[in-house]
This record gives sequence, C-alpha cells and structure tokens, in this order.
Amino acid sequence: MKSHYQILIIGGGTAGIMVASQLLRQKNAKDVAIIEPSDTHYYQPAWTLVAAGTYDYDKTARPMVSIIPKAATWIKDKATGFDPENNLVHTENKGNISYDFLVVAPGLTYDFSLVPGLGDAIDKGVVCSTYTDSKHAWDVIKNFKGGTALFTQPTTPIKCGGAPQKIMYLAESYFRKTGVRKDIDVVFATSGTVIFGIKRIADTLMKVVDRKDINLRFYHKLVAVDGKKQIAWYELGNDIAPGSSVVRSGDDDKQLDESFQYNYKDVEVTIEGNRYGIHYDMLHTAPPSVAPKFVKESSLVNEAGWVDVNSQTMQHTKYLNIFSLGDVSSLPTAKTGAAVRKQAPIVVDNIDLLIKQNKIGTKAYNGYSSCPLVTDYGKMVLAEFDYKNNFTPDPKLKQMLVFDSSKEHWRLWMLKKYGLPYLYWNKMMKGKNV
Repeated sequence: MKSHYQILIIGGGTAGIMVASQLLRQKNAKDVAIIEPSDTHYYQPAWTLVAAGTYDYDKTARPMVSIIPKAATWIKDKATGFDPENNLVHTENKGNISYDFLVVAPGLTYDFSLVPGLGDAIDKGVVCSTYTDSKHAWDVIKNFKGGTALFTQPTTPIKCGGAPQKIMYLAESYFRKTGVRKDIDVVFATSGTVIFGIKRIADTLMKVVDRKDINLRFYHKLVAVDGKKQIAWYELGNDIAPGSSVVRSGDDDKQLDESFQYNYKDVEVTIEGNRYGIHYDMLHTAPPSVAPKFVKESSLVNEAGWVDVNSQTMQHTKYLNIFSLGDVSSLPTAKTGAAVRKQAPIVVDNIDLLIKQNKIGTKAYNGYSSCPLVTDYGKMVLAEFDYKNNFTPDPKLKQMLVFDSSKEHWRLWMLKKYGLPYLYWNKMMKGKNV
C-alpha cells in the first residue's frame, strides 16, 4: 500500500463518498484514497421508517466495497490522529499516510457519559433509539400497550434535529391504529423553546401536535436516565415564573408556567432539588453526539470540538489544504445528509481549483440544510432552510405538484420513502448532481 496520496479522505459516509465520487468525475484528481474501517454503508435517513414498521432495515445497508468509487483506494483502517504541519494522518494499523489535500468527514460518535445511565439503558427493554437500533425501536413501539411514552433528546448536536419528533408522530399513529392510544400519554421533552426553529414549519407542527394530543415540555435538559426505575431526569433551562410551577401537584394551587408546558398531561414526575424526573413506560431518545476522539483531541478543532472551517468554503481556518464537511465540521447548520448534498460540490470545486490554479473558487455555501418531518403514515412536511433560518423550498418540488412544502403532503411522504433513497444510492453516491 502507498503511503502518500494526492487527496486523502477520512470517512466513508455520505460526505466522504460524495466528495470522492465528484472529485474523480472532475478528472483532475488522479489519486484519491478513503480511510474507512466499516464493511457496511448505511442509508440512515430510512431508520425512522424502519422503527415505524414501514421500511426494510436490510435495504438501508450495502457493502462498503460497492459504494467506494472503483477509481479510489480504500484504506480499511481507523484514523487515530493528525500531524497537519507535516501533512500526515496517523492510522491504527497502516502507519502514517501523507497527503497533498485532506478532507475530514468521519461523522459523529456517541458519548453516553454526557447523560449518565443512558448508555446502560439504551436499546434494552423499553428504551430505544432509531439512531442506534431501529429494529429494537420498532419492537418497543409495536409492543407498547399503555402508560407514558416519552420522546426526548440530549442537548448536544445530533444528526437531523427533527428525527426525535418524527418517530413520535409515527408511533402515535401506530398506537391509534392498533387501538391502544386511549391508554397512552405521549410526551415530548426538549431543551428547546419551540417545536421547530422556522415559524412556518412550527405552525404546521403545532397543528400536528394538537391533532395528536401530544404534551410538549420545553426547557427540559436531559441530564440522566435511571433505567431500573424508568425515570428520565431533567434540569430546567429557564427560570420558573414567580408563583408558578412546571407540574401540578395535588396540594399545590400554583398556576402552570406555560412557557414550560403545552397541552399538559398529568404524568408522574418526581422532583429532587432542581431536577425533574419524568417516569416513562417507554423512552425514545437520540444519543448524545460528539466528534470522534481523534478529531476532538487534535489541533484541527475549535473550542466546541468541531473541525474549524470557513462557513462558506469549508476550508480549514489555519491549514489551507484541509477541508471538512458534514457532521464533524463547525458549520453552524443542521447535521443532515441534505446539507452534505450542497456542501460537497463546493469542497470539490475548491480542491479542483487548488490542484489546477493553486487558489480556491468563489462558490459559497449558504448553510442549506433540510429536515424531512414525517408527521403520519402517508404525510410529510419538508423543512428546507439556510444559515439565517430562511425557509428555502427547492423549486423542483413544483414538478412533484408540491406548492407549499411547509404543509403536510402525501407526495412528500412518497419522496421520503421512495424518491430520496433512489437519489441517494443512484445519484449522490455516484457523484452525480442532484
């Protein structure tokens, strides 16, 4: 195996494969290698549908060897560190590998120490996550017969911030369809202050919440999980209004502070000091997510632990032959595959121009990301937005006869279930523009 490559990419996920495929199509990149230890590449956006019993898990997986471009070299190893001054990446088994240009896109990893108790409880019994085991999540949902169904998320950035509520909407539909909904309280506890950051989307989702009779609990920061007692512990991210309370109690005539509660349900809550423990009979959450250790402990990251890049060019702020995109980058937008779809062409253009002319181009990433918010079996809202949280729907949606993607539509559901997986495997992974 060679120890030097013109372009070295860390990560065989959506970002790494897209950049490699597009670079090789540009013809100027002659020597591209991808460091990736996994044998399998997953289409993770479908895991929500797997957890709702409407998508085959096996169809979300393909052998990594079939996804990595044939003209690229697959270095089946783990990156363990960087020496950017000498253009080196350290690996676990194959020693140091040098490069002319480096693309850092290894994706996220999970740090369960950030929510004590969650690591021991997740993917066991009634605690589930579409992120870590979507088949177990489906088992939990289809076998749930009554009690408090708690949906929540950590305060760290996560892949697709809307995913924890998508599965809630689908689970509620399933509970209704199977006749057990009357025996269930559905609760969504989030550290946020609104259901979604774009008003047009939030307005639609609040109508969904009303239709589905869901209790929203805002300013709830998940800090621990007690798997044995089935309690999720929260600290509050805001002061309680004087004379008010967050939950009702039998001998308390205080009014509810409605900044914390919407559509209140009287589920069991234990208060200990400044912590509120919501008792659950099933729990769905996203795992707390961070950059991998070898990235977080490197000289490439900012104070928050993300690879420090220019928000428009994705070029590293210090090392000009290094680029980063996707979940591990410092780009201040949602961590989604849709964002990578718009980021990759700019990274590719910049590297291509550096090879040819020793300068980057003028293309600028505007922060585009999207979140397909499934609201029911057969219904979806598509939130597309930029750095300024402007609602920016794709004009191509009109070709699908979708004229307002901020509203629920069955055609958007078809896009999610059939259209996007097709585009992913047959266009994005092959370096074609979509």
